[in-house]
Amino acid sequence: MSKANNPEVLVIAASNGENLKLAQRFVDQTHAQGSSADLLDLTTLELPLFTPRAQEQGMPNGVQPLQQQLMAAPRWVICAPEYNGSIPPVLTNAIAWLSVQGDDFRSLFNGRPIAMASFSGGGGMELLVSLRIQLTHLGAQVVGRQLLSNYSKAAKDDSIADLIQRLMQMKPLQL
Repeated sequence: MSKANNPEVLVIAASNGENLKLAQRFVDQTHAQGSSADLLDLTTLELPLFTPRAQEQGMPNGVQPLQQQLMAAPRWVICAPEYNGSIPPVLTNAIAWLSVQGDDFRSLFNGRPIAMASFSGGGGMELLVSLRIQLTHLGAQVVGRQLLSNYSKAAKDDSIADLIQRLMQMKPLQL
């Protein structure tokens, strides 16, 4: 894929329900602001559960294309629900497989601007705190503002637009 075809933003959905709908709204808003964006639905990937035994059997076919897709986009938005007070398994599993992909998987995260959003049936705040801690640990630049929505508090278009604007103002750090 040529650099000209790479999106400026990759919006990652960590569920196929309300967070996938929310992710599509982020893609649409990014386009409305004149930037390119692609949507990555993690629930469509065929990644087995990461375990040391599974790793011994070799790298699943989906890990390398996932890494390439993530590397191609300088900025990400992660839309994820809260699972048991933390990060959803599909996102944790993908990060676990990526962490054994190469010698320096942190290069995926180091200096990368990332925004976070959630539609959660429960609280959602514990997900955002946990995800912020993990992304910061991996070296990402996490946008200070985040979006938390649920059935009684829908995500507002102006909040999505503001979060995209903040993300687009951030430049990936050259490390």
